[in-house]
Amino acid sequence: MKFIQRYKFFMVTILIIGMITIINQSIGLKALGVAGYSFKEMALVIPPVFILLGLLDVWVPREMMVKYMGEGSGLRGIILAILLGSAAAGPLYGAFPVAAVFMKKGAKFNNVLIFIGAWSTTKIPMFLFEMSALGAKFALTRLLIDIPGIIVIAYALSLLTSAQEVERIYKKAEML
Repeated sequence: MKFIQRYKFFMVTILIIGMITIINQSIGLKALGVAGYSFKEMALVIPPVFILLGLLDVWVPREMMVKYMGEGSGLRGIILAILLGSAAAGPLYGAFPVAAVFMKKGAKFNNVLIFIGAWSTTKIPMFLFEMSALGAKFALTRLLIDIPGIIVIAYALSLLTSAQEVERIYKKAEML
């Protein structure tokens, strides 16, 4: 029963794609092709992410994470969260396991949110592409708007999230 509850969304999705395939075979096969491509992409990205997470978990002591990204880290923690998020490679779903390890190591909730925001918005390769394709003025303007925006959103989310909910999120990260 726990298995069904855990994979309910996946099973419903398979059922819907099956029904779509029966109704319109070309659309159903296209949906299966897109799903297969996404699965292959995840299968190639997730293993390296988890290897790096294991190394981060073993090599970075909790005390160091607390010092540089914990409650008393201040501006240093914010800058480090932005730099780590901007330098990270891979799709956004790779940021969440990294964020969980940061939480296990004692990173401040705001800094974890800033890291996720930076991962999704300020990637260095994306910035370089924008510089070459859209011009330096556009790329720099977007970056100068995004960074304060990420910080404001992270602090707003922190204020809107109850202490009990943050504690629940941290406990869930401990179980991973």
